[in-house]
Amino acid sequence: MTSSVKIKGTRDGLLVSMGAGDLPLLLAELRTQLNRSPAFFQGGKVALAFGSRPMSSAELQQICDVLNELGISIWAVISQSTTTRAAAREMGLVSASPPEESRSDLEAGQEPAVIARRTLRSGQTVRYPGHVVVVGDVNPGAEIIAGGDIIVWGKLRGTVHAGALGDDTAVVCALQLQPMQLRIGGSIARSPEHNRPKQGARPEVARVRGEEIVAEPWES
Repeated sequence: MTSSVKIKGTRDGLLVSMGAGDLPLLLAELRTQLNRSPAFFQGGKVALAFGSRPMSSAELQQICDVLNELGISIWAVISQSTTTRAAAREMGLVSASPPEESRSDLEAGQEPAVIARRTLRSGQTVRYPGHVVVVGDVNPGAEIIAGGDIIVWGKLRGTVHAGALGDDTAVVCALQLQPMQLRIGGSIARSPEHNRPKQGARPEVARVRGEEIVAEPWES
């Protein structure tokens, strides 16, 4: 069944699109999706998109309450409905009509990427709704949470979660794959064999095969 609530990364951050259906059902679906990866959303800000659906300030507040449960705040409301935009302004939120460029990006499924040109050390976290590329190492105690793929041009020895928005097709690539913990979508690999040092380690890519995460040579 097609989901009526879609969470996607855009060049401006996270976008939550609310489709047709009764609001209580949409709220329940939103809560379910958010609870799949609470660490990714914690402390984040999102924009809400409603298409042409009219929303009152009371209805918008109900959505805010669900998001606040996980420490998520709304910074903007995108809608073709003047009623919805007016309600958003009453709540002190930025409101706008969806620009043509944004609609094209979403329809095409384009996702932005962030590049970190440094080594991530213990205690450091990179959290991004699109793809994450690290030019350097990811040390034990460092963490990457990405809505898309994770590519490490170096040693990956920290904790990573690719496809954190529910994308089981995401991949994790590294020149040396030795993560403390590796997750892709809803799958998790605890204490993977890659934690053991290898002689002559070569680049690898991890992806979901069936119901488990497997690592294969990273080749062009």
